[in-house]
Amino acid sequence: MKIAVVSDIHGNLLALEAVVRDFASQGVGAVVNLGDSVSGPLMPLETAQYLMAQNWHHLAGNHERQLLNMTDKSGASDKFAHARLGVAELNWLATLTHSHQLLPDVLLCHGTPTSDCTSLLQTAERNATREEVEFRLAGTPASVIVCGHTHVPRAVRTASGHFIVNPGSVGHPAYADDYPHQHVVETGSPDARYAILERRDGAWKAVLRTVVYDHVAMAALARCNGRPDWEIALLTGYMS
Repeated sequence: MKIAVVSDIHGNLLALEAVVRDFASQGVGAVVNLGDSVSGPLMPLETAQYLMAQNWHHLAGNHERQLLNMTDKSGASDKFAHARLGVAELNWLATLTHSHQLLPDVLLCHGTPTSDCTSLLQTAERNATREEVEFRLAGTPASVIVCGHTHVPRAVRTASGHFIVNPGSVGHPAYADDYPHQHVVETGSPDARYAILERRDGAWKAVLRTVVYDHVAMAALARCNGRPDWEIALLTGYMS
């Protein structure tokens, strides 16, 4: 069984379409989307409509929750997306959950099994320690945990027997965040990212894939929509 895993699309439909073309050639039998699908200054409505038409299993990320609970203090990316989504798209987002037991031994989650805004394998400054990872997995019976949120692609097999896969971000390779405090995440590449999870010879394995797409066009769109920070991130994979 091969499963394509996408996450953190952030309204970047060109990147998503390139990823779909890539995994269509890889013989995948199922696709899962780990959330944070539309928030950002790119193509939120078109991305939502594309995803709604797919026979995939979709999760909600922290940005889906934020889009459904808008306030005066909501971020610019959420405000942009919310203003462009219709009732049908918002209602669809409201049906999504932040975690899902895909198979008896495979758990999908956006951040951790219990939180959509906590990173499983990272802290704001560094890789999480073994103790931090085990604490975040406490009580999780699944041996395979597939998570997103950080935008940093990783595949980690722990000493306790868990296999944790983060596919990275399809559409947003660098960002600044203020949770739990101000920090920057940079992948250093404009490419789209996803993963293929496969059970082979009785064990789960993962391949982290990079896909070239027209990131210059998406950077130009970000600039036109008043987000030079996104323009730089999409062009370079860095924030400056």
